Amino acid sequence: MLKETFVNLLSTYTQERELIDEFWAEIEKNYNGAKRFYHTLTHLENLLRQLTAVKSKIQDWDILLFSLYYHDIIYNALKSNNEEKSAELAVARMVGLNLPQTMIDRCEAQILATKLHQQSDDNDTNYFLDADLSILGQPWEAYLKYSKNVRREYAIYPDLIYKPGRKKVLQHFISMERIYKTDYFFQELEATAKQNLEKELASI
Repeated sequence: MLKETFVNLLSTYTQERELIDEFWAEIEKNYNGAKRFYHTLTHLENLLRQLTAVKSKIQDWDILLFSLYYHDIIYNALKSNNEEKSAELAVARMVGLNLPQTMIDRCEAQILATKLHQQSDDNDTNYFLDADLSILGQPWEAYLKYSKNVRREYAIYPDLIYKPGRKKVLQHFISMERIYKTDYFFQELEATAKQNLEKELASI
């Protein structure tokens, strides 16, 4: 479903099948990186599932799909500019498809928004941000697997460094008035997300 959706998306803008295959191969290679355990194709599949459920509420589905596929394409646990680098690559690929600048600008903004996950004036962006954090509100077993995979991605850091950093992240989300910006995701996931975050924090 993930590849098929990508191929259908790009087929709207180019008939060059080799180019489409090349772009997909790049996505597949990056998300299948050896040091990735959470930011993988499975993460993208989850986002696609979550966003498909609210597709009728999305103003520009194509832009959201480009954001979905490229928002974590660059990911290095040692770097703090992953969102910027991912947005940069997304822009380059969309320019390569000769997409309108308005589309490129909105996609770039959506990807950059995943750095801070703050409320946006753009409703599509809010749905995208909520889907990106939807793992926080899943049943505990799924959440636990996610938290363990995040730890594996940061394996280079010893507990002495990782645990204080992780605590800070958890406390940040717990202290938010609401994690989810849209009413749909708030009603579906907020209560469970807060419980999961509290449970992980207590275990550190």
